[in-house]
Amino acid sequence: MNQLLLQATVVERAALRHTPAGLPALDVRLAHASRVEHAGMPRQVALEIHATAIGETAGLLGQLGVGQEALFRGFLGKQRSGRGVMFHISSFEPVPHTSASN
Repeated sequence: MNQLLLQATVVERAALRHTPAGLPALDVRLAHASRVEHAGMPRQVALEIHATAIGETAGLLGQLGVGQEALFRGFLGKQRSGRGVMFHISSFEPVPHTSASN
């Protein structure tokens, strides 16, 4: 099974393009940082990953601003260049910002 669920922040967004089939496509770079437990020990995790969305999801993703956080769902595949990993976004939900009250 190839599924990925990642809470991340949009750190870079390319211009909207179209696939050869005429579908809208949008490439972004996502950043994630968290603390997880691995082998019984806490571990800091930080990563950036290239991601892409096609069709209606691309249009919706274009509405997220750089710096906005969301919960992304999708799968992993090769980048178009054939080297490296690309996160193919199938859906996402923006994470609401909470404000601290004094």
